[in-house]
Amino acid sequence: MKTQVAIIGAGPSGLLLGQLLAKQGIDNIIIERASGEYILGRIRAGVLEQGMTDLLREAGVGERMDREGQVHHGVELAFNNKRVKIELEKLTGGSTVMVYGQTEVTRDLMEAREGAGLTTYYESSNVVLHDVKSDTPYVTFEQNGEQHRLDCDYIAGCDGFHGVSRQTIPESSRKEFERVYPFGWLGVLSDTPPVNDELIYCKTDRGFAMTSMRSATRSRYYLQVPLTDKVENWSDDDFWTELKRRLPDDVAAKLVTGPSIEKSIAPLRSFVCEPMQYGNLFLLGDAAHIVPPTGAKGLNLAASDVATLNKVLTRVYKEGDKECISQYSDICLRRVWHGERFSWWMTSMLHDFGQGDVHDTDAATHEKFMSSELNFYTDNEEGRRVIAMQYVGLPYEDLV
Repeated sequence: MKTQVAIIGAGPSGLLLGQLLAKQGIDNIIIERASGEYILGRIRAGVLEQGMTDLLREAGVGERMDREGQVHHGVELAFNNKRVKIELEKLTGGSTVMVYGQTEVTRDLMEAREGAGLTTYYESSNVVLHDVKSDTPYVTFEQNGEQHRLDCDYIAGCDGFHGVSRQTIPESSRKEFERVYPFGWLGVLSDTPPVNDELIYCKTDRGFAMTSMRSATRSRYYLQVPLTDKVENWSDDDFWTELKRRLPDDVAAKLVTGPSIEKSIAPLRSFVCEPMQYGNLFLLGDAAHIVPPTGAKGLNLAASDVATLNKVLTRVYKEGDKECISQYSDICLRRVWHGERFSWWMTSMLHDFGQGDVHDTDAATHEKFMSSELNFYTDNEEGRRVIAMQYVGLPYEDLV
């Protein structure tokens, strides 16, 4: 087989890249190790920056998002028995975010790809990338017990943190930066009305909590828990009881509870691989970087990678300009590190790093620093603007 761009991974970044390239007449084939049903069953982020919603519309998959997604003009921070509104639209000159689940984004992209007759190989095994530094890279994989070879010009690695793409780059040619946090998020999805019209980030003596939603009838809630906790040890009643303890009293009084339809614990990590390119292999999304979810940046950073690579490959194929390829990693990493820093900052300010251990003097000092930081930035409009500008995301950067 032969294509122009081989895309490894059929998550939202791979599907979005494939859709945008196809719009430009650039042939692409996606190879995915999991089934489509498994991918649609993963519960992930749901806060989309303006740049990502614009990109989905450019890809021709924004109709259902615009119809069913919920535009949010602000978010709230709750701490010290008070609620502070971060008025995103007012403080940023008009920018907002949209709540629309990653599962729905993925579903829209899958349906658009299938409708366009574009090729995707699901449940592929033994995927190996070859000669990625040459002008003739190729991918081998097994499908239904048969060996396949896909020749291509470029490879886009959209296969996540545990995928083969990043591991194809020799260790001597990549540098990895990582911080693992000493807690995770216990998340519950329930078919109950959201407790608030906008997201609430809650800092409490019992740990962090967050209220979110997927629709007017489906809610998503999170609790900070120790990494040693097991999801099977948290009953629904235990979760709702603890959530109420961490919410402001007026919010807890409005909480509607019900059976969970999904429950999981996600560890928190900051991770970046540099560079994000090796020869004609490009890394996108979780293959190159992971952020703690506090800043709502993971899916949005992946979308900005897609936007940049789409610009690069469009110029390569439309204008014959291969010099622009060298810009990819630098452009992506500037935005990635902004998102990493903001996500680390929000995580540091809002979580309990000592888990209540009064004898941990480092954690106690950290808590004092971060409490002061939170008060400083929320007590005045300029500080709230700093939070708002980063929350809605930076504009996408153009090629030189």
